[in-house]
Amino acid sequence: MKDFKFEQKASLSRLEAADRLAALADALREGGEAELELGSGTLNLRIPEDLRSEIEVEVEDGEIELEIEFKWPTASAHRAPARAARSRSTKRAAAKTS
Repeated sequence: MKDFKFEQKASLSRLEAADRLAALADALREGGEAELELGSGTLNLRIPEDLRSEIEVEVEDGEIELEIEFKWPTASAHRAPARAARSRSTKRAAAKTS
């Protein structure tokens, strides 16, 4: 079962599509708590430093479908062990060079 799902389908001009992608790019660049204006509503997301991505292109029945997907854990606790391990290895490397 999904915790939450937001889906919106709309016909857009090329410029409107570019504006939505630019807003998403700005939110990704800024990170942290981001607000995305999506049509009549606003979507608030916590965006961490590290993301997983997938790009998929399908050509079928005379149409091109382009999907860009980003994934990240819902809780920062999922990332804590990796960050702690990086911190320890950085400290070890610094100690070796001293």
